[in-house]
Amino acid sequence: MGDGDRLEIDQVSKRYGDVVALAGMSFDVRAGELFGFVGSNGAGKTTTMRIALGVLAADSGEVRWAGEPITAETRRWIGYMPEERGLYPKMKVGEQLTYLARLHGLSAGAAGKAAREWTERLGVGKRWDDEVQKLSLGNQQRVQLAAALVHDPRILVLDEPFSGLDPVAVDVMSGVLKDKAAEGVPVVFSSHQLDLVQRLCDRVGIVRSGRMVACDTVDALRDTGSVQLVVDVPDAGPGWADGLPGVAVKEQVGSQTVLELGEGADDQVVLRAALATGRVAEFSRRRSSLTELFRNVVTEGEGA
Repeated sequence: MGDGDRLEIDQVSKRYGDVVALAGMSFDVRAGELFGFVGSNGAGKTTTMRIALGVLAADSGEVRWAGEPITAETRRWIGYMPEERGLYPKMKVGEQLTYLARLHGLSAGAAGKAAREWTERLGVGKRWDDEVQKLSLGNQQRVQLAAALVHDPRILVLDEPFSGLDPVAVDVMSGVLKDKAAEGVPVVFSSHQLDLVQRLCDRVGIVRSGRMVACDTVDALRDTGSVQLVVDVPDAGPGWADGLPGVAVKEQVGSQTVLELGEGADDQVVLRAALATGRVAEFSRRRSSLTELFRNVVTEGEGA
């Protein structure tokens, strides 16, 4: 796969009557990249994914892969995991995965082999002859991921793949997504678990009201957040940082205070104030977490 094998969502818009679901949504997912797609409920993530897959038609805009508009043929190369799980409840796991692989054009032998490999890899090999409805929700999720992977897709589009998974299953799922990206597959997934997105993703797009409002590497996005200082002053009384110009107290736990510096605030002024209280056990800068940044970006829009 070359660098050109990227998935591009270009100025995609979608309305339902008076409701604007997407308004010029644009981003790309590069070959071999894990892209996290985050936003509040109703922000447009699922609509975007359904349009990429061709389940929904866009009112305007275009979805391209490797520089060409996605067609019915290229859609066969997408591995899709819908948020509302789409397995046949009364069908056996192995039968179902083999059937789905055949639908994507694999021969009977190749389909059965791929289904076996993915159930083993995802830890549900022993459930081969069980009906899907008899599985735990976590195991149903693993089978659903196997369904997205069984035809060896060249693009992965996963809607909330981590919801409801226990920590072991999260690790299994994360490992598979990293491996697919390492093979050069563009991987895009939505998630409300921002700590996971921060840990896994190369880039993140934050969606609000059908638009992409921030899109960059995790580190670059975190650098756009506010500057925070963690100060540990064991001998200070409460309120030692009150009244410092441009400084807000975010959090106080024991002798440790987290301060947020406004524009133009001087960390040296804070250091002098801390030293005036006695011993300073810690004085360090901290970047905003993705969760804090997300909250700021989303709330700014709601207040606008």
